[in-house]
Amino acid sequence: MIEKNGTGRQIRIAVDMDEVLADTLGKQLQIYNRHYGTSITADALEGLELADIVPDEHKEWVLQMLHAPGFFADLEPMEGALETMERLCRDHKVYIASAATEFPSSFNDKMAWVARHLPKIPTHRIIFCGDKSIVDVDYLIDDTPGHFDGLRGVGLLFDAPHNRRESGHYRVRGWSEVERAIAEHEAAKLTNERLAKPTRS
Repeated sequence: MIEKNGTGRQIRIAVDMDEVLADTLGKQLQIYNRHYGTSITADALEGLELADIVPDEHKEWVLQMLHAPGFFADLEPMEGALETMERLCRDHKVYIASAATEFPSSFNDKMAWVARHLPKIPTHRIIFCGDKSIVDVDYLIDDTPGHFDGLRGVGLLFDAPHNRRESGHYRVRGWSEVERAIAEHEAAKLTNERLAKPTRS
């Protein structure tokens, strides 16, 4: 369990949805491979998005996939996400912060996804925003480094194929590392020591 921070208040944690809580890429690959008879895996996307590696004539189809009504409704939870979120919600203020404004048709799907998988997150803690620097939290867990720009809290970069060429952020390689990363940062705050950012091996 992560203790309350040095001020005595609950730690505030914001969590992104796509590729952090929900396996968006997994569904993209499944649909693309079925439609075109291919067998692309996540290993082929080191530092890239799916649209970056498909033939030019497929790019628009891939990009429009995310705008299809219902696409986000039945995404599978990422491994370990629900169990870890259950523990975090028990002791801290946990928010969902999704850049869903890029995909307006996803709003209802995402609200329903959270209600089904994370019922302990109240609706007033679900935030749809393009610029996440407005979210005043201690930690933001996100797969997109740009969302840490201007953030007052600590950004934890959730490992994903498309961000593996990024450096300069504290990377967590799956939900099994999230609680430990927060605990390490909290301990560093208490001792006024700056936690070194680990580099990718």
